[in-house]
Amino acid sequence: MMKNFKVPKEVSRVTESLQKAGFEAYLIGGCVRDLIRGEEPKDWDVTTSATPDQIINLFEKSFYENDFGTVGVVNEETKDERLKIIEVTPYRIEGKYEDSRRPTSVHFSDKLEDDLERRDFTMNAIAYDVSKGQIIDFYKGQEDIKDKVIKTVGKAEDRFEEDALRILRAVRLATELGFTINQEVAEEIKKQSKNLQNISRERIRDEFTKIVMSKNPKDGLILAHDLGILKYILPELENGIEVKQNGDHIYSVWEHNLRALQHSADREWPLHVRLAALLHDISKPETRRWSEEKKDYTFYGHDVVGGRVSRETLNNLRFSKNIVDVVGKLVRHHLFFSDIEKITLSAVRRIVKNVGPENVWDLMKVRACDRIGMGRPKEAPYRLRKYESMIEEAMRAPVSVGMLKIDGEKIMKITGEKPGPKLGFVLHALLEDVLDDPDLNTAEYLENKTKELFKLPIEKLKELGEKGKEKKDEEEEKELEEIRKRHWVK
Repeated sequence: MMKNFKVPKEVSRVTESLQKAGFEAYLIGGCVRDLIRGEEPKDWDVTTSATPDQIINLFEKSFYENDFGTVGVVNEETKDERLKIIEVTPYRIEGKYEDSRRPTSVHFSDKLEDDLERRDFTMNAIAYDVSKGQIIDFYKGQEDIKDKVIKTVGKAEDRFEEDALRILRAVRLATELGFTINQEVAEEIKKQSKNLQNISRERIRDEFTKIVMSKNPKDGLILAHDLGILKYILPELENGIEVKQNGDHIYSVWEHNLRALQHSADREWPLHVRLAALLHDISKPETRRWSEEKKDYTFYGHDVVGGRVSRETLNNLRFSKNIVDVVGKLVRHHLFFSDIEKITLSAVRRIVKNVGPENVWDLMKVRACDRIGMGRPKEAPYRLRKYESMIEEAMRAPVSVGMLKIDGEKIMKITGEKPGPKLGFVLHALLEDVLDDPDLNTAEYLENKTKELFKLPIEKLKELGEKGKEKKDEEEEKELEEIRKRHWVK
């Protein structure tokens, strides 16, 4: 079959160079699959009949640092990160897999058929000759792409025994692409799911992250559960299945967490927010107690326990220290609501201090996910907007003498004055000047002005100081009014 796909010159230059040197060269794998689907590939992979040494000899800027024959061809002139390194791999024949992870040996081949035969899924076993516009498809991968179904190359049993990570890859690809998994493949995943225990947590983390960062992570995690593999990835999550909550909730803990995650994906929020949304109620099952007084379930301390459990869970999956710390804080402090009539700025400042100013708005995002996960129609009701207003108020730069480029100690040094009310009068008089004209807030101006003010009688100085205080209060009220307007609250 002939196709004229649009391929970047940085990629076609690699395949053309190999072919001009007498070797075969094809695009392969996910990039071909994406081209057939009409999508722009995230990366570009080339397979060739050339050996690693022959590839390196053809390209001045290249490197070879692995056991699988893959050579990185460097394009320094491009600004597109996806095109800076084009991976070129020789046709390969793999030996037996003895640990469900890697082959005992890898041999290079001069036949494209040998390389396609070892690949995981039919949609990833399609080769494309850029120069001829020719598609090589021995396993009807194009047909499966059209039908949106995931099938293995050859027997599913063999493919999953070779590399158990393919079990999770099938779920991830189904989630990302909106495909279904062929019945035979699904049954084999269930049979071999336990082999995921042989896979490194780093590799599992990478696939899990792609599921979480997809458009439909809720569907992906449900599929992982249905196929019996979620217990090898995030077993704590399944503890919430069929665990009823209290009167405020219409969903089980399991469905609530998944719905919270899905809302974070719908809003295209970053990984740490999505993980916090997924894990925010992770410890509700273990903290659930029946209250005779309330005639309902309580979950006291689930935020505290959840903060610890989320850290343990993410550490187990080998997430970075930064992700673990941030998600742990967001989960630990996701219960920050109280009656908006009783909330104080000092309480809000404690929340900001606990999670850090850089994370407080992400905490509000997690709270929004929590609401939608409960089945509430609005992400940001008046209560939440009021809280956002108070956070901004608590975090704003205060209108005070502290903003001046001079302080009491400097004034005493300039004037020889001792501590007393006169210092306060001078500082507030200076503040009035600066509020009227911020450009005057320089050390030179304020020092000269201070000398002038100290020549005035105490009564006049007091009058100017009082005017400065009034000006400060006016400016502060204006600023707070603007903040409240932005959040549509009073």
